[in-house]
Order: sequence, then C-alpha cells, then structure tokens
Amino acid sequence: MKRLLPLIGAALMVTAGTATAEESGGGGGVAVTLARFATPDVATKAFTYDTALIAPGAKVLVVATPKRDSTKVLLSVYGLVPNRTYGSHAHQKPCGPAPADSGAHHQHVVDPNQPSVDPDYANPTNEIWLDFTTDERGHAVVKTTVPWQFSDRRAGSVVIHAQKTATEPGKAGTAGPRVGCATVKF
Repeated sequence: MKRLLPLIGAALMVTAGTATAEESGGGGGVAVTLARFATPDVATKAFTYDTALIAPGAKVLVVATPKRDSTKVLLSVYGLVPNRTYGSHAHQKPCGPAPADSGAHHQHVVDPNQPSVDPDYANPTNEIWLDFTTDERGHAVVKTTVPWQFSDRRAGSVVIHAQKTATEPGKAGTAGPRVGCATVKF
C-alpha cells in the first residue's frame, strides 16, 4: 500500500474539484486507469512488451480530466528502470497483446500523411505527449494539458516508448519501440 500512495496522491491532485472519477471511465468525464503491467499472455489493462524496461508488476496510473476548453492528463509510473528517460503518448486504440495493437498516436487534427512525422501535426499541442525520466526508485509523474477536448474520436491508451520523443522534421513524434501500454477510456 505504501508504494501505491504516490500514485493515489497524484490522482487526487488531478481529480480534485471534479464531480466524478470512474475506474477506466470515459464518456466525457474523468478517465482513470490504475493497473500493474503484465506480460501479453495475461488479460490486463497494462501490458509490458519489454520486461527489461518495464518489469511485470510495475504500476501505472493515468488520469485524464476534461476542463473547459482543454484536457489535462497525468501519467504516474512506479517500478520502472531507475534514472531512465522514456517517451509516452496517447494512442488511438486500446492495448493488446502485440505492441502495434494500440494503433498510431491520437491526433486532434489528423495528419493526412500517415505515419505522421510532420511537426505541424506530430507535436505536444496536437497530440498528448507525456515523456518522463524516472527517479532512483523507478518512479515518475508527468502531466500535460492540451488545448482541446475529446469528441466522438477518442484515444484508447497511453503507450510508453523506449526513447524520448523526437521533434525534428521527418522524425517528429517518434520515440523508439513500444515497451508498455495502458488502456485508458478517454
């Protein structure tokens, strides 16, 4: 329980002042996913695809909160590799046993050229980017706010990548292999 307190505290900071928080909610309210990563052979909300970078049993919390004209998203992880930088983004579909099951990055304004590597579309304002660096305990908390809300097209997961997100033309939004995924009903 002591190790869950940072995750629960982070969720409370984000959801304070909101009317509801549903476990893996969605539908326009606060969406919350709290899970432990497991290998793809286990039915779960969070998969690890690289056990050297995300050990089975590591914890993940995602909280997405719609605001007036924006969406605030918090990602908290515990038990990952200490002192390491990861890339992380909201993706189109829920997690599945294969890393590619979550689809491409969710974009508010969709790039007509896919896969999107154009910084006019693949950027932290049009997508939800949550890159982080873990501390000496493998813990990190990161949050972002995008200037839009989800409508009929919603993201389905947050994917953790092996590298920091690139921003240069031709590579924008890329962050290496998918090492973990948490299903979130945004």
